[in-house]
Amino acid sequence: MATDPIIEKFRGMSTANISDALDRLRMPGSAFGIAPLQNGQRMIGRAFTIQYVPAGTPPGTVGDYIDDVEPGGVVVLDNQGRRDCTVWGDILTAVAHARGVAGTVIHGVCRDVYRALDAHYPIYSSGRFMRTGKDRVEVSGINVPVALGDMRVRPGDLIIGDDDGVLVIQREFEEKVYEVAIEIASSRTTSSRKPSAAPRSGRRASSTATTSSSAATAKLAEIAEVSWNGIWS
Repeated sequence: MATDPIIEKFRGMSTANISDALDRLRMPGSAFGIAPLQNGQRMIGRAFTIQYVPAGTPPGTVGDYIDDVEPGGVVVLDNQGRRDCTVWGDILTAVAHARGVAGTVIHGVCRDVYRALDAHYPIYSSGRFMRTGKDRVEVSGINVPVALGDMRVRPGDLIIGDDDGVLVIQREFEEKVYEVAIEIASSRTTSSRKPSAAPRSGRRASSTATTSSSAATAKLAEIAEVSWNGIWS
């Protein structure tokens, strides 16, 4: 798969800096309620979206899509935030990991988490629960606009995740968001490298105060000595 230049630019950048850039631009992007399965995982890639609805009669499939996801892509599953049944388990984790999929994000829950933990495969979701979605939900659309928390995700949007959660960046605004995010990151790096003048100023002020205090004490002692001698002379 060809390298995506904007992905390489964003790779390694924190979601906190990107979120601040989105705020500065007054753009949405933070997927509320979607959390990492474990700390230390990172993920970035283009969205491959799946929409789920309650199963009909007879129930439809929960999905036969994983072979269509490009290596480096991010599977985005919209199970309408349901926490009573899952649409992702160990088989999908194993296949996705073997195919080089960047990660999975679920508006809903996952199960068989041991497989993802063992493989260090990034999953972000609303939680975990063991009950299957088979015969409870079915796929209603592939590569259609979906919901992720309170965010709308379109196929091909940029999905970025780290320990703080998941962000969605609309494709047409990626460059602008990157420009502002790198400016924020650079300013924070510069600020953290600046030596603090306050302690030195404090030491100077303290030194000056100490010197003044010592001089005053000496003067008082001199006055007291003169007065004392005067009394006894």
